[in-house]
Amino acid sequence: MHAHDENAVAEPEAVIKIDPKTELLKALDIQRNAFSKHTYPTYEERIKDLKALKNAILKHQDAFCAAVSEDYGHRSVDDTLRADVLPTIHSINYCMKNLKKWMKPSRRSAGLLFLPSTVRVHYQPVGIVGIIVPWNVPMVLSLAPLAYALASGNSAMIKLSELVPKTNKVLRQICNEVFTEQKVAIFEGEADVAAAFSSLPFDHLLFTGSTAVGKHVMRAASENLTPVTLELGGKSPTIIAPDMDIDLAVNRLIFGKSLNAGQLCISTDYILCPKDKVDELLTSYKKRFASMYSNQSSDDYSSVVNDGHFVRLKNLLNDAVNKGAKVHSATNENVPENGRRMATQLVTDVSDDMEIMQSEIFGPLLPIVGYSDLDEAIEYVKSHDRPLSLYIMSHDSELQERVLKETHSGGVSINETVFQFAVDDAPFGGTGPSGIGNYHGKEGFIRFSHAKTVLKSGRINTAPLLRPPYGGLLQKLLLKIFIR
Repeated sequence: MHAHDENAVAEPEAVIKIDPKTELLKALDIQRNAFSKHTYPTYEERIKDLKALKNAILKHQDAFCAAVSEDYGHRSVDDTLRADVLPTIHSINYCMKNLKKWMKPSRRSAGLLFLPSTVRVHYQPVGIVGIIVPWNVPMVLSLAPLAYALASGNSAMIKLSELVPKTNKVLRQICNEVFTEQKVAIFEGEADVAAAFSSLPFDHLLFTGSTAVGKHVMRAASENLTPVTLELGGKSPTIIAPDMDIDLAVNRLIFGKSLNAGQLCISTDYILCPKDKVDELLTSYKKRFASMYSNQSSDDYSSVVNDGHFVRLKNLLNDAVNKGAKVHSATNENVPENGRRMATQLVTDVSDDMEIMQSEIFGPLLPIVGYSDLDEAIEYVKSHDRPLSLYIMSHDSELQERVLKETHSGGVSINETVFQFAVDDAPFGGTGPSGIGNYHGKEGFIRFSHAKTVLKSGRINTAPLLRPPYGGLLQKLLLKIFIR
């Protein structure tokens, strides 16, 4: 050993960077060990978890609204209550109301061949559910899926978005007050953590986000054969039919585009409007927007989440203008250089070579595509990727039915927008590039359960008639009866 030298300069300690996957695997092991000792929580235990989660949300809802607004620069409290808190509470209440019925094994027919055996389908918790959450509606896209996972008897690990750190702090507080890490574990971090999280051997993985990232998540999950539910997005159109009054159409679609400044995966991404009504649409939209918000600085109107997304949106506008589009502000105000407040920018004379028409906008830009007849409008939708949502503005029942049959989308709303997400008793999900699988409603319980078929035979059993040695009279008779 060397003698102590008072004049020696202490060397800095080496910084040990912990691999995020190591920490995540440790948390997963904790949950898996706990779950293996209690694989089927009772109805009472599940209800207790759901009630505790609901009470914690209600307790912290004001803090949550304030935190989201702080992360955004400004987010309307009412937007947060309507888009986050309300649907989350509704989801929990719906689960509690229906859980006993969902948990009951369902009877199925064994068929004549296997009488008098009985068949039931038992819904068994899958185990550990991974939930990857975006920044735009962080409560409803973390705690509503958590409610369905808990109702199904599972534990959950949740990866929150790094873009809303103050919001994450409140979500973490809500969960930590109610659950131990053996039941619910919360994680934050950037792309490296998200990638490591996606690669964990979960029993089910739910991802909400962009189609591009969804491909990476599915690829990572495939290494473990982890089942995935992907809630993606895409360009969700609103078709204004020729029979629809323009003022009424605007009144029905404008809230869905204005809520959270259009930063919703189910927000209208573009409007298909009869060519001879486009000018009327512009006038009506501006008038209605002004009556709702007066200007883009209204406390009731939300900001774009951060500078990066604000610049991205302005770049989309600039690209469109450079390629011949015209921009019409809903308030006739210029887009500010800073502050991230942007009224809906209506964009006309668009074409498919513009970036604004090629990827999901996720913000307060609204292209308007004029069409000559409904055939052209339907063909336009069909020639592009299947969207998460499709909106029809029409009172013509035959026209409505035609659009429903000839187009594909995750969901449809007729003469309204975005509210289909808040319907508790129906599944929500995408198709093709807009998603895989669905949850909400009973489907949410089924999504996080394994439907296990149980055939039960008693003392009297016809199965021996199917076994060798073959050729007996009864066996021949059975084959003649059932193979026909």
